[in-house]
Amino acid sequence: MLLQLKKPIVFLDLETTGVNVVTDRIVEIAFIKVNVDGREEEKLMRINPGVPIPNETSEIHGIYDDDVKDEPTFKEVAKILAKFIEGCDLAGFNSNRFDIPLLAEEFIRADVDVDMKRHKFIDVQAIFHKMEKRSLVAAYKFYCKKELIDAHSAMADTKATYEVLKAQLDRYEGVEVEDKKGNKSEPVVNDIEKLSEFSSLTRNVDFAGRIVYDDNGVETFNFGKNKGVSVEKVFREQAGYFGWMMNSEFPLYTKNVLTRLKLKLMSK
Repeated sequence: MLLQLKKPIVFLDLETTGVNVVTDRIVEIAFIKVNVDGREEEKLMRINPGVPIPNETSEIHGIYDDDVKDEPTFKEVAKILAKFIEGCDLAGFNSNRFDIPLLAEEFIRADVDVDMKRHKFIDVQAIFHKMEKRSLVAAYKFYCKKELIDAHSAMADTKATYEVLKAQLDRYEGVEVEDKKGNKSEPVVNDIEKLSEFSSLTRNVDFAGRIVYDDNGVETFNFGKNKGVSVEKVFREQAGYFGWMMNSEFPLYTKNVLTRLKLKLMSK
């Protein structure tokens, strides 16, 4: 099924030095832009992460230090990448939890101002897990009836993700699903905004999900001793909590969100 688009959507996949959004870096990035008229554009880049790639990670995606030593750093290509995704929605496999948060971190480190929250996000893995409960290799075989060759190659994974989403729409369009309370919700439809909502596992304020919106739309901590407590209440009653988070190993985007909320509170 072809996607019904109101604006372009970019499918993406990152190969990285590891799985820590805060400390790891991109070594390869693949984009497929699907334009409103169905025309597709591809962009594939190897990136010098500036840090060694652990051997156990290289054995997974096949990219070693020597492969990227002469490639540009993310900072050197950040503006090109930002331009490519400008005005587009974003989609990937496990992208809401990893690829998009890490990409946001890299843009911040490169001092390139990209307002990631202006994009709609579709996580194909989330749709897969909600509807069938299972890796990209399994999803590709299940939905597309094909074996995924070169898994963990950024472009192969990106192309497979795009194909899986189209196959998911063929399979599920019009199928009603249950919400968290067991009530029937709206059926799956070929609409980017609704797919973005459906593939979001939580209503995150930051990409890492450390802060989420509660049922009333209030920013609330989603971890640790203050889980379920509003950010405003914590800031008012625990004077040192903001400073602790700002000096701890949290994603830069999370810290930016915290700073915005802190300034908002101070202006009241």
